[in-house]
Amino acid sequence: MRVLLTIGCAICLIALSQKEVFAQSNENIAHIWNEEVLEGIRNDFARPTVHARNLLHTSVAMYDCWTAYDSGSSETFFLGKTWAGYTCDFEGVDVPETEEEIQAHREMALSYAVYRIMAHRFGSTPDAEITMFNINSRMAMLGYDVTITSTDYMNDGAAALGNYVAEQIIAFGMQDGANEANEYASQCYEPINPNIQPEFPGNPTMVYPNHWQPIELTVFIDQSGNISTTIPEFVGPEWGEVTAFALDSADLEILERDSCMYHVWKNPGNPVYLDTTLVEGGVSDPWKWNFAMVSAWSSHLDPTDGVMWDISPGNLGTDGAFVTNPDDFSDYYDFFDGGGLTDGHSINPITGAAYEPNWVPRGDYTRCLAEFWADGPDSETPPGHWFTLLNEIMGYDAFEYRWRGQGPLIDQLEFTVKAYLALAGAMHDSAVATWSIKGYHDYARPVSAIRYMAEMGQSSDSTLDNYHPAGLPIVPGYIEVVESGDPLAGVNEDQVGEMKVLAWRGPDYVEVPFIDEAGVGWILAKNWWPYQRPSFVTPPFAGYVSGHSTFSRAAAEVLTLLTGSEYFPGGLGSWSVTMNQFLVFEDGPSVSFDLQWATYYDAANESALSRIWGGIHPPMDDGRARLIGQEVGIQAFHCAEGYAFPEWAEGCGGEGFISGGFCPGDFNADAAINVSDFLLFLSAFGNEWTGPYDFDGNAVIGSADLLVFLALFGEVCP
Repeated sequence: MRVLLTIGCAICLIALSQKEVFAQSNENIAHIWNEEVLEGIRNDFARPTVHARNLLHTSVAMYDCWTAYDSGSSETFFLGKTWAGYTCDFEGVDVPETEEEIQAHREMALSYAVYRIMAHRFGSTPDAEITMFNINSRMAMLGYDVTITSTDYMNDGAAALGNYVAEQIIAFGMQDGANEANEYASQCYEPINPNIQPEFPGNPTMVYPNHWQPIELTVFIDQSGNISTTIPEFVGPEWGEVTAFALDSADLEILERDSCMYHVWKNPGNPVYLDTTLVEGGVSDPWKWNFAMVSAWSSHLDPTDGVMWDISPGNLGTDGAFVTNPDDFSDYYDFFDGGGLTDGHSINPITGAAYEPNWVPRGDYTRCLAEFWADGPDSETPPGHWFTLLNEIMGYDAFEYRWRGQGPLIDQLEFTVKAYLALAGAMHDSAVATWSIKGYHDYARPVSAIRYMAEMGQSSDSTLDNYHPAGLPIVPGYIEVVESGDPLAGVNEDQVGEMKVLAWRGPDYVEVPFIDEAGVGWILAKNWWPYQRPSFVTPPFAGYVSGHSTFSRAAAEVLTLLTGSEYFPGGLGSWSVTMNQFLVFEDGPSVSFDLQWATYYDAANESALSRIWGGIHPPMDDGRARLIGQEVGIQAFHCAEGYAFPEWAEGCGGEGFISGGFCPGDFNADAAINVSDFLLFLSAFGNEWTGPYDFDGNAVIGSADLLVFLALFGEVCP
């Protein structure tokens, strides 16, 4: 059941009218069906792993339905191939003679394929009736008969091809390691901590403070609005067993913990752990520093504190840098004032003008970030959120359908299916790698850690009665001891000696979210609450590493490579938030403004930091996730490119000579621009457009490109 949702004719009519409006737009068929998938995700449980997989499988279906009718060099990904031991037989199709007929066949095959996959994957979801109504209406508006179920593509045409592609992907999915037949349930993992009960003060039952706790609530409502009275299980702790898109087997370790074997991809090593041997350690203990910073940043959620920030790219823009070593965290993350290390972008390179300042109350900015990036504007989960952004980007007036932003304009449908394959591959592999790490390392969330430390006392002053080596560090102005006469001491001063924090006061102060604000103030630390709803609290899976950080950095890498620029079209991306209408957890923001990003790295950085302000992740979960996302995004793009342009691109399906580099001019992926790259450049000199070699985008590798390359020669990639 969906909160505040009644399924009936009125909703069906509204849905139909919305679909009709959308159908009248100029969007291509792949975009239309991707939007249907995103809407299906919004109507399902909030499961980032499952939906990253759904986005990949529907994107593979779209790409292969397009490629099946291609007389050029593009290689199918699944049709006629063997993927992780599963062979999908394919004998080819009769390609029509005219471009119009080819387009019609592609659109029909693609539509049937995505329709069948969605009917299978979303047919029993919480709002399956709405999803099925939507996709049946879509097929009807397109003029396609859903009673055609033939898979004999040799004799029955494009509809049968779409049905066949779906049939094969569905069959593949039943043996790809996701355990779809058993609702994606884990087969070995068990939590080692008792449940945390956030509706009650403190965390008295926690045994292993370095490990995750299940969340026990009277009523749990996930981020898609689905109600449950059961304790949510850890989502995807064994997701590392799921067949990847482009991950290299060299990145896989099979590790044992608590008698379970885990397939761990790109293992970043252990996070920091609580050290109870330090005397008066306080924030010198990296574990305490990490979680104390989450509490400190919670104090930034007050729009009335008088702090104004220029949130324009000119001030908050980033070069994409991040840190992974805990020893460097204090130099990157601003413990007291918030935010990461940024230098800003001096000018918009597209317009040549400086970015206009964008002054906003810090408390509005941070709250909007926490909600905007939580699961996407409409709860399509983080991987779906980046598809939403890609679709927005492709709709910009300044956007051109040129692969890597170079060479000739490409047919819109061709570009879209190839772009979706790359982005979906990155989102899927981000989920596989991230959740493989989450399951194995099983790391604590801030609500567990902060409340656990509050139960212990304080760890900064061993002369005080409430000293405990596992207690909260004292941070004047942010984390302190309740003393006699303090308003929090209680009528009988029962709370004297307890720990208090300056933080968002929590959902108990929000009776009606549309008109109430909890505000920031001193509260007992044992009552600390993330900036989340009381029926959700924190995601039902371990923290380390952050999925948002991995997904976002991987997407930024894909979009940078795909468009040939790290900048949004026109040099500026934005999302409008409206005063007193955008926030859901409480009333706000107090003013209307635009979230702004110059580059995809700016957006990814903002997504990562939002999870600290939201009380979901400490810095420990962030930097190493970004590194994984960087690697995964580049790998996935070049794998997809190898299928899309196999003659000049190396990768999973390519036989060309351009391997995946980390920056312009790094053709051989060794993170430096050197003689080896020069020799590769010379091999392409004089050719017509050959992807990354065509620096000036004029479809010829010539002297102008040589001059650009020589200017880059000798540089080391960041």
